[in-house]
Amino acid sequence: MKKILVPVDFSTPSENALKVAAKLAIKNKAELHILHVIELAESLFGTEQFNVDNEQILFFMKMANKKFVEFLDKDYLKDVSIVEHVEPGSPSRIIRDVVEKNDIDIVVIGSSGASGLKEIVVGSNTEKVVRFSEVPVMVIKKELKNIDFKNAAFASNFNFESMEAFRTAKVFIDSFNAKMQLLYINLPGNQFYSTAEIKDHIKNFLDKVEVPLTSDNVEIYNDYSTGEGILNGARSLKADLIVIPTHGRKGISHFFNGSVGEDVVNHSELPVLTLKI
Repeated sequence: MKKILVPVDFSTPSENALKVAAKLAIKNKAELHILHVIELAESLFGTEQFNVDNEQILFFMKMANKKFVEFLDKDYLKDVSIVEHVEPGSPSRIIRDVVEKNDIDIVVIGSSGASGLKEIVVGSNTEKVVRFSEVPVMVIKKELKNIDFKNAAFASNFNFESMEAFRTAKVFIDSFNAKMQLLYINLPGNQFYSTAEIKDHIKNFLDKVEVPLTSDNVEIYNDYSTGEGILNGARSLKADLIVIPTHGRKGISHFFNGSVGEDVVNHSELPVLTLKI
């Protein structure tokens, strides 16, 4: 984790994310890229790369740059190596471009609550960031006094396609010397499996990633829906971080169909880390 990106819109949720990103940057001696996107109407300026010579865009950029400088005048940023970005355009596209051009390792972004992903800072485009990002995305809801995670819940179907996400999660969680607990949500009907079947399935997964199965690192949580199961299971585990593998353009992995991953991000009071499969 050498390069961290945090998009900001000058709101309280984005500052909560900025504080977490700054702490991560200090902990990892990482470079912190801070991005503000000026979201302008495509009907006025087109869908391609905006022409920054346009007089109206220059006016908005000057205003945004001034506010950006004021927003970044924080004591907790004084010991952080910062790269600033102010760009006009579509937030999801700009974030993707900044990630690609700067070899970003993780995106940290703020969310204001459970009224839909449109409430995540930088607008509804963030749903695309969470779902499609090629790099891990950490969504922050509340201000965290510290980022000393102790107990992370990795929620998965534990199919082999999730192995790389598991390895990435393990490296991240191990960097905090935190405990990683595996969370499987068992649903009623034809998605129900016995405890023995699930444990055998998870053991095969762990054998592949060379992690031993122990009596206290697997939680099988029975619930009526995957989203509620993840939230309730994480609460039962007393987790302080939820980790979810995603399938990118194909949607959320396995039983994370439809909007389950987005629902978890929206309704979780805990930080949520999503990892691309």
